[in-house]
Amino acid sequence: MIDLLYTAYEERDLVALDTFAEPSFREINKKSDFKSVLMLSANRIKHLSKIASLEADAIMLNLEDGVSKEEKPFALVLCAYFLSQHKKCDKKLIVRVNALDEGGYEEITYLNQFMPDAIRVPKIKNSAEVKNVLALLNEEIELHLSIETAEAWHNLSSLAYNQRVTTFYLGILDLFADMKLSHSLINLENPTMSYMLSHFLITCKAMRVKPVSFIYQEFKDEETFTKWLELERSMGYDAKGCLSPNQVKLVNKIFVDKEAEIQRAKVIIKLFEMHREEGITGFVDEEYGFIDEPIYKGALALLESS
Repeated sequence: MIDLLYTAYEERDLVALDTFAEPSFREINKKSDFKSVLMLSANRIKHLSKIASLEADAIMLNLEDGVSKEEKPFALVLCAYFLSQHKKCDKKLIVRVNALDEGGYEEITYLNQFMPDAIRVPKIKNSAEVKNVLALLNEEIELHLSIETAEAWHNLSSLAYNQRVTTFYLGILDLFADMKLSHSLINLENPTMSYMLSHFLITCKAMRVKPVSFIYQEFKDEETFTKWLELERSMGYDAKGCLSPNQVKLVNKIFVDKEAEIQRAKVIIKLFEMHREEGITGFVDEEYGFIDEPIYKGALALLESS
């Protein structure tokens, strides 16, 4: 099937690609304890085909930045296809659509039938736009928002007026550009960055919204990335966007609440053993997601090691 997909993509046959993406039921992943969010361009078949093997807690299927205007229609259909192939996934599958006035509304309408776990809307500005999206979006799908415009920053505390709005992402590069601030200010010593990270975190927490810290673009500079993680963890962050598998590993290593992990393992063990007595060894829990024997054994190993 992947070979056929490659062929259709190489020939740029959008109709042929669309036939591969069949709307089907997906078990929505409602987990909110994800730490690492790995960005994947939705026009890269090679990358999308590795979703199951990636270590990230959440996968961001990106239709916006990094996908050329010519590639966007194909990226949308490829995204839909891979959603249809992951009817149940232990990773949260999020689609970042284009800005609302650049095709975002149409993309959301199309993606509703493929049921991503969440839709992330970039360049959001105000609560009126949020209301418009929620009116369009399937009620089972979470709404995530990118905070990357001056207007969104100004309206931050009013954007999560509905419980379906669950997560905010700090888009620091676009936000600084929109505020006419130099990107050179994005460094560990700058008090402006400390203020923005603190304000973003506390405002999100007050609204019961999950804050995801910004993507660090220099993905090969793991030393500086680690320093950002240590700072953000000390402030109270527990999630960050990533551009590479190595960044994912660092996030998963540093953003660990050991007591919470142990408690989670105990609950998973109890749930699995209760279901196993009834002959069920694979099931979906509303809070902990899909649980099967390998996950159960992983929880046992965690308790033994601690």
